[in-house]
Amino acid sequence: MILPIVAYGDPVLRKKCTEIDEQFSGLQELIDNMFETMEHARGVGLAAPQINMPIRLFVIDSTQMNDENDQPNPEGLREVFINPNIIEETGEEWVFEEGCLSIPGIRENIVRLDTVKIQYYDRDFKFKENTFKGLTARVIQHEYDHIEGKLFIDYLKPLKRSLLKGKLENISKGKVEVSYKMRFPKK
Repeated sequence: MILPIVAYGDPVLRKKCTEIDEQFSGLQELIDNMFETMEHARGVGLAAPQINMPIRLFVIDSTQMNDENDQPNPEGLREVFINPNIIEETGEEWVFEEGCLSIPGIRENIVRLDTVKIQYYDRDFKFKENTFKGLTARVIQHEYDHIEGKLFIDYLKPLKRSLLKGKLENISKGKVEVSYKMRFPKK
């Protein structure tokens, strides 16, 4: 089932999310719905707070991201992250244009480190610890920020954020064109 994505301005996007356990009601259906919602919206990641659930869960599919030559990312990953914890971020700083399904129509260059080491439980609640690099690391960092109550625009300099204020206000009021279902806090 395709779920509505919460738009910028909703308080759920600023909450530090809570952990869940294996017994979380409807977990597998929720994961399936999140993947379906993400794919319908043409996203590469979706965090639970973006569908109005303040829990530590996100899904990614970085296999669809293109590299510099417009080729699919062969090292991409389709994965579920439950109760993740980033252990360390290392490597080179690199700039990449990010966007967000909760902030449609705004894309900005964001600086992040290119490697992330993370612990998490997968869809079957098996514990994992992995290191990811490049585009996959970036998607993980972006979605992890969501469960910490942080948005990619928080990385922008104050002047740039103030220049986006009107666009962000319009998004929260639903004054934006999107091709997927959204829930707007001020509509």
